[in-house]
Amino acid sequence: MRKILASAVAATASFASAVAYAAQPVEWQTTFQPAATGIMEQITWFERYTLWFIVPITLFVLILLAYCIIRFRASANPVPSRTSHNTLIEVVWTVGPVVILLFLAIPSFQLLTAQYSPVEEPKLTIKATGNQWNWDYEYQTEEPLSFNAAMLAEGDRAAAGKEDKGAYPRLLAVDNEVVVPIGQVVRVLVTASDVIHAFAMPAFGIKVDAVPGRINETWFKADKEGLYYGQCSELCGKDHAYMPIAIRVVSDAQYTTWLAAARTDLPGANKALMAETDGAAKVAAAGN
Repeated sequence: MRKILASAVAATASFASAVAYAAQPVEWQTTFQPAATGIMEQITWFERYTLWFIVPITLFVLILLAYCIIRFRASANPVPSRTSHNTLIEVVWTVGPVVILLFLAIPSFQLLTAQYSPVEEPKLTIKATGNQWNWDYEYQTEEPLSFNAAMLAEGDRAAAGKEDKGAYPRLLAVDNEVVVPIGQVVRVLVTASDVIHAFAMPAFGIKVDAVPGRINETWFKADKEGLYYGQCSELCGKDHAYMPIAIRVVSDAQYTTWLAAARTDLPGANKALMAETDGAAKVAAAGN
């Protein structure tokens, strides 16, 4: 019992830390990460909506199978029925699934359309290029900014100021996060330089293949500040599991300051922004 309680406390503490620093995987997680975009909120709603169909259908089929096994077993029915046609049953099992599929298809198509239709013109375009096994990012602004982001090595945590594993978890933290402003539509152009990768950010509800020689496009509009984590979701080689994605959502003022500083001193700009955002997150967590 003590071990169970200790595990529960640890899981709760991990979850609280994750909430303070936006979205990241937590132990014993069985649902989606907290939504940080309108699209992810729609995805979460649709998942719950489909359960209202899936659960009753599964239970109905289970009960029907059990009934048939017991009611029509050989010992209870030595002479099996010869019924070969029943109009009512055939109409029901044809019309019923069609109606259910319509209830699923309509909101599904609406969600799919929304995923490919930005709510407004993108204010920022970022090109993400997958490599074995890291990401190159290019801010396509008037003065372009490019940098590489790779998984943070354990030995580099102290120098990077990222020793807090609650905020910068093992195997997910990177040396250089992507920084975007809150409340603005961001277009992401995704490609790869070697093999097929996939750019995925669960809290944003985006996932798109990175294909060599081809540019795919996705978008997001983050509604909550914080640090969000994703990973390459396409098996891309032996270090596939060590190819994280980190996106930091900040205020417009913080983004503008960071972008101007990052063009001449990226490490310094990252540390200044990190000190400001992490300090605010800790104060907010303490207040809760």
